[in-house]
Amino acid sequence: MPRMKRVTVSGAVLEQEIFNVAPNTKNLRGAVPKPAAERTEQEKAEYNRKQSLKRCIRTINATFEPFGSKAFYTTHTFDDAHLPKDYSGVRRVRDNYIKRLQYEFPDAVIVAFMGRGRRTKRFHLHCIIAGVDEKTIREKWKHGKVMRIEPLREHNYYNGIDHGRDYTALATYLHGHWKEEQGKGKRWRQTKNVKQVERKRPTMPKRRYSMDKPPITPKGYMLVEKRESNHYLGGYLCFKYVKIPPPDEKKAMLKPGGYPPLWPCIIGAFYDEARTCQEESANIHKLFTNNKTARNGRKWKNVRRPS
Repeated sequence: MPRMKRVTVSGAVLEQEIFNVAPNTKNLRGAVPKPAAERTEQEKAEYNRKQSLKRCIRTINATFEPFGSKAFYTTHTFDDAHLPKDYSGVRRVRDNYIKRLQYEFPDAVIVAFMGRGRRTKRFHLHCIIAGVDEKTIREKWKHGKVMRIEPLREHNYYNGIDHGRDYTALATYLHGHWKEEQGKGKRWRQTKNVKQVERKRPTMPKRRYSMDKPPITPKGYMLVEKRESNHYLGGYLCFKYVKIPPPDEKKAMLKPGGYPPLWPCIIGAFYDEARTCQEESANIHKLFTNNKTARNGRKWKNVRRPS
């Protein structure tokens, strides 16, 4: 059974997939991983969910990695006067809101998800928006409050490892808001100018890979995750790499042996205070030296001290 390797690049993340293809496959360069033939309905639904999650993660990483902290993660809530009755109403409000933002900023890049609170059962929206300022994001939402506007993080930590601009956790959280009651169709709304992932054509691997023998790490990347699945025909391996991020200056300041951010301010203030006291002492000495009463030998108590 032929074994193929496919490389997918989405922003700061690079994935190398190792999978088998059927012996009678004619176009090996266009082969894709295929699931096992015999599956239950529940397994099919779970497979579709995982494929949708994979596309969501790759789309968000590829689209918003160039923006970094210039893009915003937002949460929009509804007040009682504008609370929709069902998801169809939420979908209409979401689409109109995106249109208003695009009218002001035609180059805006937006990905939006519908959700419902677990305890409150109230509808809300989550968005990732790039190319729109914070003021416009608040002004164009007229159905309640914008509870959160946060810039995307430059450094995302997974198990203590800095992945840089890898937004896998955020994409997984947003994708988890989808419920069956939202109906069939797309699980999120995205503008047409989102960036597509860079997927290279599969090639024949030069050697046999395993969990203990991954492919060579590409230059400028680091291996952060290894996955294995038996749900695909003949097995499936996936090795995830991320770009080596620049040093996190905020965290470096708090490491043992480094100064916390407050210390430079304290040290600078100490030297400024010492310099001020030295200048005042010099001025007082000069004043007493030039004073006639001091020259005539009069007592110091008769000399008027400067206030």
